[in-house]
Amino acid sequence: METQCNEQLFKFQSQNRREISATFDGGTITTDGGALLLREVERLTGIIAGFAKCFTDHRKSDLIEHTAEQLVAQRIYALALGYEDLNDHDTLRYDPLLAVLAGKDDPAGNDRLRQRDKGKALAGKSTLNRLELTPVRANSSSRYKKITIDRNMVDDFFVEVFIRSYEKSPEQIIIDLDATDDPIHGEQSGRFFHGYYGNYCYLPLYIFCGEHLLCARLRPSDIDASAGSVSELSHIVAQIRQSWPDVQIIIRGDSGFCRESIMSWCEYNNVDYVLGLAKNERLTGELSQELSQAKEQYEQTGQAARVFKDFTYRTLESWSCSRRVVGKAEHLEKGANPRFIVTSLSKEMFDARSLYEDLYCGRGDMENRIKEQQLCLFADRTSAATMRANQLRLWFSSVAYTLMTALRRLGLKNTELGTARCDTIRLRLLKIGAQIRVTVRRVWVSLSQSWPYREVFAIVYRQLQSLHP
Repeated sequence: METQCNEQLFKFQSQNRREISATFDGGTITTDGGALLLREVERLTGIIAGFAKCFTDHRKSDLIEHTAEQLVAQRIYALALGYEDLNDHDTLRYDPLLAVLAGKDDPAGNDRLRQRDKGKALAGKSTLNRLELTPVRANSSSRYKKITIDRNMVDDFFVEVFIRSYEKSPEQIIIDLDATDDPIHGEQSGRFFHGYYGNYCYLPLYIFCGEHLLCARLRPSDIDASAGSVSELSHIVAQIRQSWPDVQIIIRGDSGFCRESIMSWCEYNNVDYVLGLAKNERLTGELSQELSQAKEQYEQTGQAARVFKDFTYRTLESWSCSRRVVGKAEHLEKGANPRFIVTSLSKEMFDARSLYEDLYCGRGDMENRIKEQQLCLFADRTSAATMRANQLRLWFSSVAYTLMTALRRLGLKNTELGTARCDTIRLRLLKIGAQIRVTVRRVWVSLSQSWPYREVFAIVYRQLQSLHP
């Protein structure tokens, strides 16, 4: 028997002399009232619109109700708001506020053609998954799935968003590279076991500049961590130098990226680098005197001690030339902890200590950005059968991340959430209970009066409005 929830009265335990009851008669309510701020960020930056241009819709325009741009917007806004799965959209399609964000003319869904779709302004999971499941060579003659994406345009898109975020050319930028595991639990294509991580996974390559994402490339895990890095860097650096020909570019990465191909490419293309260097007997022997000094200092003070050494080094076979290496002789409670980096930067620019502690160790912030995308914006939801579909899911997450960081950069500066993670911003700024009323000429959004972050919302709104021309 179907339950008539809208007529049922739910009685709960009383509070002193007051009875507590509930009914489903509050009107159309959304839990995401603060998402209107994301819409303002999109209006300022055009991030979602720019990404949507990477798609080609081969469907007949007179036979569709959801354009490719609306489908892309619906998917990205939902990720930003915490809805990670396609299944969520069978419920979200009723939400008029998400319909406003996606650009629907009638957020109430009364203009739908079929009676069974009335009141559902947005697409369900079966329509949205056509974005992921369209074959690479689909065209207008394909039967069902024919919304294709241009990979090269996507690569250009992320770099272009980064460049547009600057008002003027910077003197120096630092580009970070890192690889991480993306565990998979099915029989997806590209599935391999990775010995270091101890599970079946993908091994995506991430490239950031500060908080800006420049590349998120999904890869199988049976490869070297640095695989494909030169190709990605060639494209990114060339595009950046078209806009900023005089900018100094420094590449930064851990020892997994200390490869001759990357270093020689940097040297040939006037790009500097500072990379971790895996220790070996020769390197440790070079640092023996400094390790003894660090041990003496530790025994005298009981505190961790560091001594640095600057020297020139070349491998026996793999390196094409000698290069500057900085060794860190560190002694901790557990014993000696030698570490090494190799760089193209001169001693005049950075002494050994500042090169290691200030420049190289700064790459740790990139790991936080990767965690933010994977944990807060669901970059690890790669459960589709094909690499193409999972790459698209990673891109959707990446665009959602780009939109959220634009909100943080443009709207949240000088507020208590100015450095907050995406999930904290979502919880405190976007998850606002609101009543929605749709009339002929207006969409009324009545936000919760008891919401504790009203002042922050007002500041963010004013800062975003001030940026409009």
